[in-house]
Amino acid sequence: MPRPEDKRPLHERVAADLRARIMAGDFQPGEQLGSTAQLMEHYQAANPTIQRALDVLKTEGFLYGRRGKGVYVRDKQPFKVDVAAYFTPSPDGFTYDLLDVTQLEPPPEVAQALGLDDSGEAILRRRITRYQGEPVEVCYSYYPLPLAAGTPLARAGKIKGGAPRVLANLGFPQVRFIDEVSARHPTTEEIELLDLPNVPVIRQFRTIYSHDDLPVEATVMIKGGNLYELRYRQVAD
Repeated sequence: MPRPEDKRPLHERVAADLRARIMAGDFQPGEQLGSTAQLMEHYQAANPTIQRALDVLKTEGFLYGRRGKGVYVRDKQPFKVDVAAYFTPSPDGFTYDLLDVTQLEPPPEVAQALGLDDSGEAILRRRITRYQGEPVEVCYSYYPLPLAAGTPLARAGKIKGGAPRVLANLGFPQVRFIDEVSARHPTTEEIELLDLPNVPVIRQFRTIYSHDDLPVEATVMIKGGNLYELRYRQVAD
């Protein structure tokens, strides 16, 4: 139940409470939410307020409506991604589309990660990852131009064996990476590419190193916050 001292609009408080109850398992996937009348009584709110709260949760992917039958909890579990499994093959059901390959001056954050100077250029490979045909992630992979020029990394088209094989063949095997993970609101491009509802995105900024701590790739991965859970494993010392 929303707290009286909460200053958010009532429909946002109702949505937040229902969201928390769904995530806690109070409502199971496929279960019908209470009727509008029951929700109005429970939250001491008017019909328009309840409908606005339900619309928020439908947009976020927690609920769906059945005409004439009510509102139900969506049976859609998030993908659990083990980030330590970067070097393993893609799981079944995942494919990707290469959008484009370009040579450019990368954003400052990427240039710094790759050790490029102010005028340094990189090769950008932009792609969308799909699960069972649906877009679930957009990736922006940057490679230092001196390393990637004249290689399959700089050419349009998918790479057999992927970028790790190309880098290994060049003498720069990927040996470790550093992830920086954050959440933010999506850009217009991300909303369009991923067909996102009104939810934040998870942003992974990954810098990949070869031997002697040489950075060979920087990748920005954007995932819908309603679709993914990131799982990290750590062995205790």
